[in-house]
Amino acid sequence: MTISVLIADDQAMVRAGFAALLDAQEDVRVVGQAADGAEAVTLSARLNPDVVLMDVRMPELDGIAATRRILGPAYPAAHVPRILMLTTFDIDDYVYDALEAGASGFLLKDALPEDLVHAVRVVAAGDALLAPSVTRRMIEHFAARRPRPGRATAVLGELTEREREVLTLIGRGRSNAEIAADLFISEQTVKTHVGKVLAKLGARDRVQAVIFAYDAGLVEPAG
Repeated sequence: MTISVLIADDQAMVRAGFAALLDAQEDVRVVGQAADGAEAVTLSARLNPDVVLMDVRMPELDGIAATRRILGPAYPAAHVPRILMLTTFDIDDYVYDALEAGASGFLLKDALPEDLVHAVRVVAAGDALLAPSVTRRMIEHFAARRPRPGRATAVLGELTEREREVLTLIGRGRSNAEIAADLFISEQTVKTHVGKVLAKLGARDRVQAVIFAYDAGLVEPAG
């Protein structure tokens, strides 16, 4: 299956570089390029990409606002893409808001080319990009600064004891294989639990589950 990608960045050279790299892959095709968030929203609805590479800071409409529109209920396209945020800094004031908006992960612009290609494939497959470890640092950093909403406590009451254990381990950045080993259950059983947890949380992916785990106090930010 070919992964269709829309690149949204206000720097033409950055867009061209990413496009050249991704188009060189047999399983990836760049279907469009946007110079700002507003254009990204328009092109995303028209081109129906699988993945949008979204710069955080852009004129006209920033990447966070664009992500909210694309992943919001008013989005006109039948196919909702996955959003991979791009940022220049490893600690960015917009990171937490972007993840809350539904972004599936973050990637630094100075990442290795193979990391970018890997990231596109990961989010296209429906997984969240929790690696490299800088993503977890960002989540921890911003989770520590935000109040924990009452909703988190209410939703926790809907989880079984096992589901809460799984959510806690997701919050610690564990993979399904690692969770299976920690809980002495099969990886398939873990997948079942993860699906139920995401459904009960109303979370699109593991990144949002990680945020919820911090908000609910199941995982404490690193000191």
